[in-house]
Formats: sequence, structure tokens, C-alpha cells
Amino acid sequence: MKQEWLEGHHARKRFGQNFLHDRHWIDRIVRSIDPHPGEAIVEIGPGQAALTREIIALAGHETAVEIDRDLAAFLRTQFEESELTLIEADALKLDWNAVLPEKSLRIIGNLPYNISSPLLFKLAEAADRVVDQHFMLQKEVVDRMVAAPGSKTYGRLSVMLQYRYSMQKLFDVPPGAFVPAPKVTSSIVRMRPRPREELAPVDVETLGQIVTAAFGQRRKTLRNALSAWFTAEELAALDVRPEARAETLPVEAFVRLAQNVPERA
Repeated sequence: MKQEWLEGHHARKRFGQNFLHDRHWIDRIVRSIDPHPGEAIVEIGPGQAALTREIIALAGHETAVEIDRDLAAFLRTQFEESELTLIEADALKLDWNAVLPEKSLRIIGNLPYNISSPLLFKLAEAADRVVDQHFMLQKEVVDRMVAAPGSKTYGRLSVMLQYRYSMQKLFDVPPGAFVPAPKVTSSIVRMRPRPREELAPVDVETLGQIVTAAFGQRRKTLRNALSAWFTAEELAALDVRPEARAETLPVEAFVRLAQNVPERA
């Protein structure tokens, strides 16, 4: 009867649902996460519990955040309260600093493509409490997340996430691993927050504004893109070539700019 309910649930487009079903890829993802008993594992969007079952089998317990009320009801029929703690909420609106307070979190999930970037920035607010994050995302998004300076995919997402996290793309997952099959390839990314003591001190909001302005029109030189912030001479004094373009600048250079914004800006 439980299986009939599961098969009768259709993926909802508004929630960006694509359900992982291929045993090979499920096992490979779980091995990459490597869950253990006693860890505070939080899964975003457990869906039909493909990963959830394996995580609970290895770790004994998981906390899950699910926005779909029907899926939340289904999950309650599949697991005991001692195995699964369910939070019915929108992960974008959740106060992540209030989730399992006093514990260090391991966050996992197959993130909906339509909210992936804002959700990643939302989670960064709680990075000090996170051990690691393993996410499945659209390959194009993961490629941007881990891109190096000088590449076409290097941009705002690359700089802002690489400032806060050590990023590693693990492997791709084909569309056929899902039901319904998405039109794009997915990828698994591992994100480990950089220790606070290793982070260059900077106002993250200012950093974000400068990075956004720099990449706003990629063909512009930094002299033009950042003219509201710095003169060409001020850029040069900070070891940034005014005629360079944003995609050539490493993360530490953007941090240096944000640390030295002239008072008039």
C-alpha cells in the first residue's frame, strides 16, 4: 500500500521535483557522503526517500526539510520518529542557525534547479555550523561554482562561494537516473566551509556588491565596471589592472578590493 502511494505521486513542477531512482547512482552518492551514526545530517528535499533510506540505514537518524505536504505525509509512513525528524518548511525561508542548535551540521540534498543559487547563499549564513555540504545540482551550476579565474564559467557564484567554501566537483549524474528525467545533466558537489580564522576579514555585503558590479557586463574592463567604486589609479594601487576584465581576477583580489573601498564610494 505504501508503494502504491509512492508511485501515485507525480513530481510537481513548481517545486522543481525530479526523483532519483537509479540504484547505482544512489549508492555512489551515499558513498561520497559517507554518513556515520551520531552525525547531525540534514537532507533538503528528501522527496521519495531514495537517499534518505540509505542515510538512515548507515547513520541511524536523519533530519529532513520537505516543502511538499504530500511527500511529508508519505515520509511519516515510511520511518519511525526515532529515524527521521521532519521539518515541513521552505528551505529558502528557514532560519538555518535554528536547525539543530548546538550541533555541527552535515547538509545534503538534490536541490531544485529553480532555487539553487539563492538557497546556496541562504545556507552560507550558517556556514560556521556546517561540517560539509553535498549537493546534486544542474551540471552547469556546479561548473560555475567550482570555476577557476580565466574560464568562461567563472563569475559571481564562483567568487562568493569560493570565498566561504572549499569546493570540489565529484562526478556527473545522467538524466536517466531520475523520474521524470530532466533535460540536463546533474553533478555532485562537495562544499566544506573554510575555518573562520582562515577567512580574510571582509564585509560580505560589500564584497557581493563589488563582485556583482564587476560581472554585471562581462565585456567591460574593471576600470569601467567599477568606476563607481574606484579610479583607475586606485585599482592599480591594489594590484588590479584597470584594463582587466572580471573573469581574470582571483577571489583574493576581489576581497582586497572590498577591504579597501574608498570612503567616498
